[in-house]
Amino acid sequence: LLCSKHFFLMLIKFLFQVKQATNQIVMNCADIDIITASYAPEGDEEVHATGFNYQNEDEKVTLSFPSTLQKGTGTLKIDFVGELNDKMKGFYRSKYTTPTGDTRYAAVTQFEATDARRAFPCWDEPAIKATFDISLVVPKDRVALSNMNVVDRKPYPDDENLVEVKFARTPVMSTYLVAFVVGEYDFVEARSLDGVLVRVYTPVGKAEQGKFALEVAAKTLPFYKDYFNVPYPLPKIDLIAIADFAAGAMENWGLVTYRETALLIDPKNSCSSSRQWVALVVGHELAHQWFGNLVTMEWWTHLWLNEGFASWIEYLCVDHCFPEYDIWTQFVSADYTRAQELDALDNSHPIEVSVGHPSEVDEIFDAISYSKGASVIRMLHDYIGDEDFRKGMNLYLTKFQQKNAATEDLWESLEKASGKPIAAVMNTWTKQMGFPLIYVEAEQQEDDRVLKLVQKKFCASGPYTGEDFPMWMVPISICTSDDPTCAKMQVLMDKPELTLVLKDIKPDQWVKLNLGTVGFYRTQYSPDMLESLIPAIKDLSLPPVDRLGLQNDLFSLARAGIISTVEVLKVMEAFVNEPNYTVWSDLSCNLGILSTLLSHTDFYEEIQVFVKDVFSPIGERLGWDPKPGEGHLDALLRGLVLGKLGKAGHKATLEEARRRFKDHVEGKHVLSADLRSPVYVTILKHGDSTTLDTMLKLHKQADMQEEKNRIERVLGAISQPELIQKVLTFALSEEVRPQDTVSVIGGVAGGSKQGRKAAWKFVRDNWEELYNRYQGGFLISRLIKLTVDGFANDKMAAEVKAFFESHPAPSAERTVQQCCENILLNAAWLKRDAENIHQYFLQRKAPPAMV
Repeated sequence: LLCSKHFFLMLIKFLFQVKQATNQIVMNCADIDIITASYAPEGDEEVHATGFNYQNEDEKVTLSFPSTLQKGTGTLKIDFVGELNDKMKGFYRSKYTTPTGDTRYAAVTQFEATDARRAFPCWDEPAIKATFDISLVVPKDRVALSNMNVVDRKPYPDDENLVEVKFARTPVMSTYLVAFVVGEYDFVEARSLDGVLVRVYTPVGKAEQGKFALEVAAKTLPFYKDYFNVPYPLPKIDLIAIADFAAGAMENWGLVTYRETALLIDPKNSCSSSRQWVALVVGHELAHQWFGNLVTMEWWTHLWLNEGFASWIEYLCVDHCFPEYDIWTQFVSADYTRAQELDALDNSHPIEVSVGHPSEVDEIFDAISYSKGASVIRMLHDYIGDEDFRKGMNLYLTKFQQKNAATEDLWESLEKASGKPIAAVMNTWTKQMGFPLIYVEAEQQEDDRVLKLVQKKFCASGPYTGEDFPMWMVPISICTSDDPTCAKMQVLMDKPELTLVLKDIKPDQWVKLNLGTVGFYRTQYSPDMLESLIPAIKDLSLPPVDRLGLQNDLFSLARAGIISTVEVLKVMEAFVNEPNYTVWSDLSCNLGILSTLLSHTDFYEEIQVFVKDVFSPIGERLGWDPKPGEGHLDALLRGLVLGKLGKAGHKATLEEARRRFKDHVEGKHVLSADLRSPVYVTILKHGDSTTLDTMLKLHKQADMQEEKNRIERVLGAISQPELIQKVLTFALSEEVRPQDTVSVIGGVAGGSKQGRKAAWKFVRDNWEELYNRYQGGFLISRLIKLTVDGFANDKMAAEVKAFFESHPAPSAERTVQQCCENILLNAAWLKRDAENIHQYFLQRKAPPAMV
């Protein structure tokens, strides 16, 4: 393979079998010019193809031969030229800067879902597996990597500046997992306990920043080997940081590619949340080496098997490596509630979704495949129990290794291991969209508590009124104040209504459903049941994950108009003694949603007062500086609380943030990495053009991508209209990497009411450039969602709909529908509850009446 700056030449040979005599071969192919093609039957003369008919729309090519190719084995040989593109897919160029300041390019691949065909003609479907023998011809001063280990490296005969690097043959694998990288890199290496060579490749001069990921990877491989009871099948694994990279990471077998921010950690300049993110992403991609690479989904309909499973087990792995992260509580806030938010929409989709054209594949890389997938696997693991779950996983991986499987195959293996009706239960969660709301009421009968449960589909628009009655098989667990951490009863709810009797429950004891917030459903308690749970939030006798779940359910019920938002605000005030980071994080998120909604009213300042009241006691307890004995979660909580108070304009926080920022800029006292985001966002929110210029200067000087991203994400907090425009222009400048433009524009849209309008106009005005840059990938969906999701009137929904009707984005079609639905839901929420909320805020401020 020979690379210039824009093109590559390749020769590819396929050994395959002709099963039926034909004079045509049809393959996947995109953006490739074939020079010659020939077929040589085993032991016979080669026949040259006389025609190449490209079907660009279907990304296929038909090779025509002058004579019939007979049944039997043979070799197909194709010489072609491909484009080294700038679209972060297929075989593409990634721009980087050397330590001396020169701009150079690496050549890298990203083939999932359907882009191997941009690097070489092939049968680009997950079920058409083959072994691959790869050789790369590259400049001799460059690093060349592929899925397997190097078996030979020799000078290239035609040019003394080039070398030919030959890699070992891969196992049988799918095309989307093939990878090669050519560029300049340093590395750190280790051997895992089970003898696998692990390397982390970093930009030149930054090898030190690969050590954290190396440590995680070296611990993770043996963990998965033990968990699945199946060894890692390759002799080595490389993890490499790529400068221009659309996704977070990609699990290519033996050569995992990452965004720099998902792999590199600088001990001095990386914050706690970055460490946690790197640990989770490394755990996720290494899980795929078994689940996805060794056993691959039959077709993209079963993508969720890959992604849902890896998104669940990454938490299991991080919990093993870093128990102090309390990562399972964070799962509920990061994945479970996010999935429920999306899945309550009419424009959601089932976990298993039929996929036809390649453009439809990109659309399903969303919170349903990943986060709902992970949440139902977590529920299933809890229902089966760890031991039987592991047995089932081993059966599945052993039976289908190097082959393909469908969702049903996994259910069959888990059913065999556990003896439970897995397929019957799980089909209700993967084949139909949505999830249930369980309404529960209780009655005391002597020493027993009788519970009546009713399930109905939960809808973001209010009570379900559909003609049909979708039903789920719901594993229900119930605990009481007697022992809030242990299930008093577990039952499978397989009908619309259920009556249960809890024995020996005193009248003053509370009862709670969904212990650990594991079941994928929302709960609506009768008023008296809810009332009895509030003191358990205040005195912290309810575990953190249950406090979080209770608050999140109430917020969703209010959003859907099933209860009043004022009820939730009252419950939020009960969290005054809350010590847990994740509970605060979820509370903060929901107050952020409410804050965005109320930015459309004339009493926006009132919610800022409420935020300050809720957050200032914990802010005072924490202070600005870490105390002895504090850990990871304290650092995350401090950053969250100070950022929230600073943005809301809390006087003491704002003054201290300005003081510390001044010292930071002047080099007197550098801000710790964990305090940078909250300080930056605070001084920008209440800053002017000098503040913005200082931040842009810090961005230019930053050597670490993490610091550049940290600044990019908060620039949108600035509030003056002309400065908002400056930030938007900056988003599309050379200063910002292509994949990060989206978070700059998203930050502006989420920063203020003026920002939202300006960002939407900017996206419309620059649509052509943005669409060409991200078309077909999930970044276009993310851009649309971040820009328009916060609007709250019917007119805007119509405007968004009309714009995308005249500017179609096929891979983001569902996202556009979901956004329009969200805008209409916001408008309805505002209409329904704004006045009540306003009255509640006024009443809180009023002096108590004299008696």
